[in-house]
Amino acid sequence: MNMATTPNILVIEDDPIMREALVDWLEAAGYGVRTAADGTAGLAAVKSAPPAMVITDIHLPGTNGATVISELRQSHPQVAIVAISGLFNSGRGVDAEAAIALGAARALAKPFKRAELLRALAELLGRPNP
Repeated sequence: MNMATTPNILVIEDDPIMREALVDWLEAAGYGVRTAADGTAGLAAVKSAPPAMVITDIHLPGTNGATVISELRQSHPQVAIVAISGLFNSGRGVDAEAAIALGAARALAKPFKRAELLRALAELLGRPNP
């Protein structure tokens, strides 16, 4: 597959098991994937080479996902953002509506299914759904 046509996705997720699962799902679907374990590293990765899309956890050590979303909206408005969280409906921190209000194109509550994630990416990137 030609790398120029493969959307590059940056996954910002502090949980190594979740991060690896996302990488596996995305690479199997034909996406190029980079990862960052926290918001600070994620923002640095976007600055060095803006991806087509960022998937960010909301609850991250250091720079949290809400800050990542608002900073990306200002610095890289062309980058689509998908917010993910296991705490969207917990009453703690940012909920799904707030993540979208900050600038995320989609918000997925963990645990979500692989098909849900891939459908959201296909819609946002204008690709056929795998």
